[in-house]
Amino acid sequence: MQTSVGQASQARIRTPKSSKNVTRQKLRCDAFFGKLFQRGSEASSSGQPRLVEKPLYKPSEMRTIAPGVEISPMGLGTWSWGNQFLWGYEESMDPELQQVYNLVVSSGINFFDTADSYGTGKLDGKSEQLLGKFAGEYPGSERVRSNLHVATKFAAYPWRVLPGSIVSAARASARRLGVDAISLGQLHWSAANYAPLQELGMRAGLAQCYEQGVVRAVGVSNYGPRQLKDIHRDLAKRGVPLATAQIQFSLLSRGRDQLLAKEVCDELGVTLISYSPLALGLLSGKYGEGNLPSGPRGGLFKSLLPEVAPLLQVLDAIATERRKTMSQVAINWCMCKGTVPIPGAKDLAQAKENLGALGWRLSAGEVAELDAVASGLKKGMIQNIFQTS
Repeated sequence: MQTSVGQASQARIRTPKSSKNVTRQKLRCDAFFGKLFQRGSEASSSGQPRLVEKPLYKPSEMRTIAPGVEISPMGLGTWSWGNQFLWGYEESMDPELQQVYNLVVSSGINFFDTADSYGTGKLDGKSEQLLGKFAGEYPGSERVRSNLHVATKFAAYPWRVLPGSIVSAARASARRLGVDAISLGQLHWSAANYAPLQELGMRAGLAQCYEQGVVRAVGVSNYGPRQLKDIHRDLAKRGVPLATAQIQFSLLSRGRDQLLAKEVCDELGVTLISYSPLALGLLSGKYGEGNLPSGPRGGLFKSLLPEVAPLLQVLDAIATERRKTMSQVAINWCMCKGTVPIPGAKDLAQAKENLGALGWRLSAGEVAELDAVASGLKKGMIQNIFQTS
């Protein structure tokens, strides 16, 4: 007798996970993480530690978003690098962040997402500065270093009205990143709903960045399906291809607008980049009623945890069967949907866990099961206020 996806999900939800399963999963994860540690610290013939550079995925999984810009199937988001308010960044974290950078690059990650607004006040542009610094101090081969790609975003600040302001912003980002040309330049959000004339200037400025060689490819962030079609058409008139679209996309951010945006991207040949694939960490399974994160996320998670419990239970069951972690399954789900997820990593432990999402794929049945449970939730992750329709 066959069991439907819905019945299987209900069975998973009703079946409590034993403490033995928890222990086994932790041991499996520790073993996997240990191998990653070894990869980054094998000794050379001189007895000094050397970096072992070997991608954790197949070459066929690379995505070409523009001529000469081929990116890994998963990137690294650097929103937390320089952000004190939400992520508690301190400059004392920089040495470990360099280790995070070295580890992910040596494991095949060559795509990093940042923004000129990541890091404010005295930390203005800090995330971009760190990426430039870390690339310069990466101890691996020139072959790997020469194939690194950074995507940055230009904020729709009210003073950025004329096209030249976006070009100036892009040049400033390039200086902080230490590059002659940025691999991917993106508008951080659309101003169309509240300042349509500014939006026109920003779009023209993005096109000029491409035409002047300041960026090698262009993309957008937080543009919904309607705005995606609109800017794709405007750029095409100037012969500028829209390479990417970045939206909040995860098992808890897969509503009508997200799914429509994915359809539009597929139709236009645009690569979809999924940010916040772990829903700010809620899908990691690390938090509960008595273990909430500090800051704004704590209150948000407290209200969401009871609502999303069915999804977390199914996610945990699949992770246990797969000998993976919940984070790895959630990130892998994004890749199975044809997107390029960009999870963040504040430390080595998070970076190593994220890397465990590479080199395998969920089955079609597992994806369908997760979809079914997620679509049945009455409440999901709050959406970015800058997201347009």
